[in-house]
Amino acid sequence: MYIRLIRNQPQTSAITGRLIINGRWFCNTLERVGYQIPALCYHVAVTMSPKFRRLLPIVQNVPRIPPVCTEDSAHEYRDSDTRSGGNGLRSTPSERSEQDKINKISRPKGVGALRQGIRFHVGKQPKHSTGCILLPDRETENKFTNLLLETQSHEEIILEVTDFRPGTEYGYNTPCPSSECACEKEIRSAAFAHRRSSS
Repeated sequence: MYIRLIRNQPQTSAITGRLIINGRWFCNTLERVGYQIPALCYHVAVTMSPKFRRLLPIVQNVPRIPPVCTEDSAHEYRDSDTRSGGNGLRSTPSERSEQDKINKISRPKGVGALRQGIRFHVGKQPKHSTGCILLPDRETENKFTNLLLETQSHEEIILEVTDFRPGTEYGYNTPCPSSECACEKEIRSAAFAHRRSSS
């Protein structure tokens, strides 16, 4: 499954956008300026959220770049849904040690520790997000979660985030700067692997 988040031009505190699934509009989105995830390609999975206590889509391997400008960012980053229960507090030493092991394996070269708990969930105002991608209502959230839950058992879910860039063609950037989009390569590779396993 190929999901594309196309962001509009940022406003004072909000970034609106459109969520496109396999080429078709699904819903509008909302993010908080200064907390949004970088415009890159990601894998998405549905897991249990310790904060919301329900199944929700989670964006995996989100780098902490560019840095989020908050008054306490020099000491800690308040993730939206941490392993300590999503309360925004710094994790325990044992949790950080375990996460450091994961980060050393999964983070891209030159990227610092990964942000945790970046999810899709319902939210009406930018302040309801510290990195998560907000959906307009609970019905949309449930529909999106169920769709991804059904899909992840047999197909990879790829999310491409595209920023607004004034002066460029169509006003948007290309987050995968190669002759062939990395997202498309991953989708084709996953589809080929699925066909081989099914045959």
